[in-house]
This record gives sequence, structure tokens and C-alpha cells, in this order.
Amino acid sequence: MNFLRGVMGGPSAGPQPSGADTIQKLCDRVASSTLLDDRRDAVRALKSLSKKYRLEVGIQAMEHLIHVLQTDRSDSEIIGYALDTLYNVISNDLEEEEQEENSAKQVDDLGSQFTEIFIKQQENVTLLLTLVEEFDFHVRWPGVKLLTSLLKQQGPQVQQIILVSPMGVSRLMDLLADSREVIRNDGVLLLQQLTKSNAAIQKIVAFENAFERLLDIITEEGNSDGGIVVEDCLLLLQNLLKNNNSNQNFFKEGSYIQRMKPWFEVGDDNCGWSAQKVTNLHLMLQLVRVLVSPTNPPGATSSCQKAMFHCGLLQQLCTILMATGVPADILTETINTVSEVIRGCQTNQDYFASVNAPSNPPRPAIVVLLMSMVNERQPFVLRCAVLYCFQCFLYKNQKGQGEIVSTLLPSTIDATGNSVSAGQLLCGGLFSTDSLSNWCAAVALAHALQENGTLKEQLLRVQLATSIGNPPVSLLQQCTNILSQGSKVQTRVGLLMLLCTWLSNCSIAVTHFLHNPANVPFLTGQIAENLGEEEQLVQGLCALLLGISIYYNDNSLENYRKEKLKQLIEKRIGRENFIEKLGFISKHELYSRAAQKPQPSFSSPDHMMFDHEFTKLVKELEGVISKAIYKSSEEDKKEEEVKKTLEQHDNIVTHYKKVIREQDQELEELKQRISTLTSQNEQLQATVTQQVSQIQQHKDQYNLLKVQLGKDTQHHNSHGDTLQMNGIQTEEVSKLKEELEEWKNKHELLQGQLKEKDSVIEKLNSSQLEMGATEQSLQTSRFGGLEHSNELQKELEMLRSQLQLQAAEISKLQMENQKLQVMNTAADPMLGDSGAPAATSSELEARLEQEIKELKSQVKALSEEKESLKQQLDSSTSTVAILQDKNSRLEREVAESKKEQDDLLVLLADQDQKISAQKMKLKDFGVAVEDEDDTESGDQGDEDEDGDEEEQDENAAVCYQEN
Repeated sequence: MNFLRGVMGGPSAGPQPSGADTIQKLCDRVASSTLLDDRRDAVRALKSLSKKYRLEVGIQAMEHLIHVLQTDRSDSEIIGYALDTLYNVISNDLEEEEQEENSAKQVDDLGSQFTEIFIKQQENVTLLLTLVEEFDFHVRWPGVKLLTSLLKQQGPQVQQIILVSPMGVSRLMDLLADSREVIRNDGVLLLQQLTKSNAAIQKIVAFENAFERLLDIITEEGNSDGGIVVEDCLLLLQNLLKNNNSNQNFFKEGSYIQRMKPWFEVGDDNCGWSAQKVTNLHLMLQLVRVLVSPTNPPGATSSCQKAMFHCGLLQQLCTILMATGVPADILTETINTVSEVIRGCQTNQDYFASVNAPSNPPRPAIVVLLMSMVNERQPFVLRCAVLYCFQCFLYKNQKGQGEIVSTLLPSTIDATGNSVSAGQLLCGGLFSTDSLSNWCAAVALAHALQENGTLKEQLLRVQLATSIGNPPVSLLQQCTNILSQGSKVQTRVGLLMLLCTWLSNCSIAVTHFLHNPANVPFLTGQIAENLGEEEQLVQGLCALLLGISIYYNDNSLENYRKEKLKQLIEKRIGRENFIEKLGFISKHELYSRAAQKPQPSFSSPDHMMFDHEFTKLVKELEGVISKAIYKSSEEDKKEEEVKKTLEQHDNIVTHYKKVIREQDQELEELKQRISTLTSQNEQLQATVTQQVSQIQQHKDQYNLLKVQLGKDTQHHNSHGDTLQMNGIQTEEVSKLKEELEEWKNKHELLQGQLKEKDSVIEKLNSSQLEMGATEQSLQTSRFGGLEHSNELQKELEMLRSQLQLQAAEISKLQMENQKLQVMNTAADPMLGDSGAPAATSSELEARLEQEIKELKSQVKALSEEKESLKQQLDSSTSTVAILQDKNSRLEREVAESKKEQDDLLVLLADQDQKISAQKMKLKDFGVAVEDEDDTESGDQGDEDEDGDEEEQDENAAVCYQEN
């Protein structure tokens, strides 16, 4: 303990030991002491010495400290001291005073070397991950700081160890849910280092619900008004999303873009923003740009742009854009953000075109931004941002390009001069004394013409008034005039880029340019001169402009035909010299910088020379112009002949395309007719199916009636037994009743069947009239009508025979009735002799007389029904005759339709021969033609359906005959 008191500063006798000796003794005590308190005090002493004697503690104590972490896990205090000591040794984040005191001992890579020693055994990092899981504050917090320091020193190696460790990343994600803000905030810093430049870890962190937790923290901290914690969360979100398409898609699909909208809510008074708020808002805008960066896949960028419009984020950004009092750097970044949100998205571009600035009178936001771009008093970065916004607004936006160019045309210029248009601002900037305004206006106008030949031709109509009394000159002529006056290099470069973009792929513009006799001599003179390095860029652009005038020349001007211009280059410049000057453009350093990304980012206005889209044009035209210069007149003639041949071929192909289109229309009409006939056939099949089902219902009703008749017979038998018990012979009476009931039921059944047959006849009559439109339906109705007519005749014959049998039965019943009356008369004396049962027999006699009267009335009713059935049979017979007449008429119509069909078949055969001949011609010209197997298969299907319909009609006829 005396030793420890000496270390801790207590009084001691004798000479003081050196720092290295003290550290050696403390390490021995940590290694050899059996008491936990002694080891804890020794580790605490090492911690206090670790900042001053960093090298000695790291060399001598690191192994012992790692051993303490492995063996003394139960004591959180000694574990915390050990972790703090290791952090002091490995971390380079020492205080300035300590750095000054130990400046002689410090080594730049000391922390990196100690980190390498620590992670040499991967088990050490795994042990550290286990300690970070501990909830104890004294263990978890130093563990988080130590792991963060390891990642700072040896990031890729530590990342790989954590990635292969089981649940390594998931353990660290739990830090964001810690209720202690210190640990949570340091956990955010740890995840920042963990996710740097490692896509695999970024994906794991994202799918561990990192977006939800980070956005919750930002919201809790007050969004842009929050402190440095918000800044750390935003930096972590950038790490997770930047150049990671999977996480960007997950962020969009999880509807997290919608949660970004409250970040950009600003009030009316935007003065006095704190530095932290400016930083936070700047990072938020950068995060939006990460999602819609032009370097992302086009599909992912487009979906994010649409989501930002639908959730109102774009509208919120435009509000900041037009707000007052916003700091300049935030305004610049907002303009860049809006630029990339609308770039290439027609919906967003249309919305941006409709945004107005809160001025009196209101002006479009585009006009207000262009006013800033051509104002030389505005900051350079702001003017670059406005130019980028204008370029993004016109990117793949022909509608916006037309609106900008239309403000320059004579018919749309505001004669009153009350409002300033975008075209007027561009012209003003193009011809101002500020070279940067000249360059920006020229590039902006070139973007309005990008890949739009119609607007290039319309812009030739623009006339400018130079001075009072002088006639107006065209915009093209004015550009060449300024070019020939020898202005600044930046101005000439901008004008040459505009002219190259204007003349490329537009023969009419080339003709207008060559029509001025001073233009070609000026270009050849500029190219032929030997000037300094600054002028080499102008020479290269002049060579490119002259090459475009040759390549897109339609030879409409006799003095400036392609061959004459080539001869002029050969004589005054030389082909090799011309190609060399043309190559100056792509070899320039500023050209390489501009070709990297669409956003114009320049360190100073002097470096503002090339536009990104123009570098694409140079790359496209440099090779073809070089080939065009070396082509001979014969090759040019051959090329023109080939072009003419191709045009003729295109005309022929267009003609045949038109013919094929007409034939396709005819085929569509035929297919529609086939579909109509198919639907009619399906309707007929449905009708047949319905009739078959009705027949089956009739059969079921018939069977049910038979069962009911059997039950009634049993009931009458039981009633006859009762009468016989009374001593009266009434068996014959009961039998008569049963037979009468049976015949009555049969009459009712037959009458119902006749009514049903009449309805079937009416349905067949109506269906035959409806099916008279087509040949197929006529044939179907003919066969169906004949079969049903035969069936009806058979049914009528059966009904006649049944009526005859019924008449015979009725006469027989009348005879038996008379016999019964005689028997009843004979039975009266016998009944009278019986004395006591006299009253009973008189009642029975009265009952029998009543029943006999009822039987007579039933017989009379049956005779009346017989007469009505005869009348119905007569009417059915007349109906059958009418149907036969209709069938004969239908047969005649079918014969006529068949004749017309034969004529149509002849016409179709001729048409098929013509079509096949035209197909052969098209195949000779190399046009792919599809065969009409589908149509033939469709016709075969119709024939099969006709056969199925005939079979169904035959089945229906069989069912009728069975009834």
C-alpha cells in the first residue's frame, strides 16, 4: 500500500521512481495480485497515467488489460477502468495541452499501431462486442468509445471482424434504443464509423430498422432546430443511403420520404438562424439530393422524384426558394436540391414552371432565378446553382424548351414592356459586358435547343435591334458578330458552344450560318493562326464549328458545298493541323472536369469553360467530323446515293407499312365478325342447353306425379275397405273413383304438356326469325325446326291415341255407372227388411247418390276437356303447317345465302393471292411478316363449334322423343 500511496502522490521516502518503472510495477501488480481490490487499484492507476505515458502504458499494459477484460467480467468497475485505459492508449483525441506536453513522444500513427495490435486477435473485438451489450453504464459507455476509436484507426479491418461476428451489427443497433442519451449519441457516432464505405454493413443496419429510429431521434430533437445530435443522425443517414441503391429503395418503399417534409417548414421571419440550424438544414438538403442524384439508376431517381412531389416535399422546397431572409448558402443548396428533384421528371418540371415569386406583380420563379444568374453582383456559387436549376428544368423537357424559345419569337414578345421574359433576360445576358453572364446565358440558351430540331429552326426567326436607325439582325448573325470582335475567352467559348449546339443536326441553321460570307474566313483564320495556350481552346471550338458546317451541310449553297469547304481546309489549314486543333478540346483539363457530372462546379469564374452536355456533343461529333474531313468527293457522292436509296427504301417500307396497316384493320374487322358469330353460336348453345334442362324438369315432374298417383290409389283402397265393413259392396265404386282420378290427372298433365309444347313452338319460331342473319345460324335453325316439327307431329299423334283411349274408358265408366245404379235399386228392398239398420242404410244410399252425381259431373267435365283438347290439337296442327311453310322459306334463303357465300369465297381467294404476293415482296425487302395461322385456327374452331351444335340439337330431339 505504501507503493500505491507513492504512485497516487502520497509522501514517500527515497528517490521517486520513473514513469516507466511505475507502469512496470503496476502491470506486475495487475498480473500477480490475487485480491480484486488490488488489481482494481492498479488498473485505476494505469488509467491515470495512460494519457501522460501513452506509449509506455500501451506497450507494457495492453496484454494485462485484455486479460482483465476476459477474467474479471463480474466486476464492472475494473472493466470500466480497463476500457478507459485502452481508449486513452488507442485514441488520438487528446487535449491540446497534453498534446503540447507530449509532442516529443507523439507519433502520428501511434493509435493505428496500437489498434493493429489489439485487433490482431479477433477474439478481442468479439469480447468488446460482448461488453457493449452490458447495460451497466460504466461498462457500456467506455466500450462504445473504444470500439469507435478502433473503427477510426483501422476501419475496414474492424468492419470485417464485426461483419463475420454472430449478431455483431445487431448488438450495436441496440445502442440507438438506449434511454441514456450519452450512450445513444455515442452509438450514433459508432454507427457512422461502422457504415463508412461498406455496403454490406449499410444494408444490415438499414434492415435493422435504423431509418425509423434515426428519424424518431431527429423528430424528438426538434428537426432542423435540434443540436449536434441531429447533425450526427443526418450524417449516418447519408452513409446509409449514398451510392446504395438497395437502401434507397427501402427508404422510399418504407414511406420515409414523407417524414422528411416537416424538416423544411420555415416561418415568415427567417432572420437570426443559428449556425447549428444552418448546418442541419444543409445536411437535410444534401440527404434529399442523395435520393435524386443523377448518378443513381434512372428508375430509382424517377420514383423518388414522384414520391417527393406527391408528399409535398417539392412544394416545401420551392417555398424556401422564394422565402426572404434565408441564408445565402442554404438558398444555394436549396436551388441545387430543387434542380435535381425536377431533373428529367415532367410532372415536377411542370409544377416548377407554375411557381411564382411573392412579388408585385407576381413573376415566375424561373424569371426571378434568371435575373440572379445574369446579375454580376450575385455570388458566384449562387449563379452556378441557378444555371444548374435552369439546365435541369430543360432536361428532357421539350415543353419547357418551347416555352423558353417562344419568349424570344416576335409573335410572343410583350409590346408593352411591363414584364421581363426569360428570353429577354437570356439575350441581355448574352450581350452584356460581363463575360460570366455571357457564358451562363449562352449555355442556358444551348440547353433550350438541346436535341430539338424544331426549336433550332424557329430560333432563326429571332431578330434583334442593335441601334437606332440600323436594320435588325438575326440572333445567329449577332452571335457571330460578337465572336469576330475578339472579346474575352470565356465569352467566345460560350458563344462557340451555343453555335455548335445550334448547328448540330440542323441543315437549315448551317445554311443560314454559311450564308454570311464573313463566317467561314473568320473560322479558317482563327484555326490557322499559331496562338498561345489560352487561345488553343478557342481554336479547337472553331474547328468543331467548321466541321459541323461540313458534316451537316446539305450542299444548298453552291459556294459552300462540302467539297469546296474541304478544299479550303486543305489549302489554308491542312487536314492534320485541323484534326490536331480539333483534339485540343477533349485534351483540355477543364473539359475532363466538366464531363464528370452534370452540376457545374468550378473553383473560380475563370475555370468556367465547358458544360457537361456539350462534352457529350463533342464526344459524339469528334470522330465523325474527322472521318468527314478525309472523305473524298466520290465517297460523298456514294454516301449521298446511299442516303437517297435509304430514303427510297424508307418510302417503300412506309408504303407497305400502310398497306399492312390497312390489312390489319381488315383482319380486325373479320376477327370482330368471327367473335360476333361465335357469341351468337354460344347463345344458341345456351338456348339448347336450357331446353334440355326444361325437358329434364318435365321428366322429373312426370315421375313425381306417378308417385303421387300411387299414394292416392292406396288412400282409395282404404276407403273401400271401410265401406265393405259396413256390409255394402262398393269395390267397383271405389275402383271407378280411382280410375277417374287417374284419368283426370293424366288430362291435366297432358294439357300442361300441350301448353309447354306451344311455348316451345313459339320460342322456336322466334329463334328461327332471329337466326336468319347468317348462314351458320340459318342452317342450325333449319335442322332444329325440322326435328322439332317431327317431334311435335309424333306428340300430336300420341295425344290423339290417348284421347281415343280416354273416350273408350269414359264410355265404359258410364256403362258401369248404370250397372251400379241398377244394383243400388235392387239392394233397396234388402236394406228395407233389415229394421234396425234402416236409418243407416238410408244415409248410405243418400251418400251413394251424391257420389254418383259427382261422378256424372266429373264425366261431363272430362268430356268438355276432351273437346278443348281436340281444339288444341287442331290449332297445333295448323301451327305445324305454318312452321313447315316457314321451314321451306328458310331453306330457300339458305340456298341463296350459300350462293352468296360461294361468291365471297371466290373474292377471298383472290384477296389471299394478292396478300401472299405482297408478303413475298415485303420479305424480299427484309421486312418481317407474320403468318395468318391464328386466323386459320380460328376458322377451324368455328367449324368444330358448328359440329358440336348439330350434336346438341340431335340430343335434344332424342330427349323429346323419349317424352
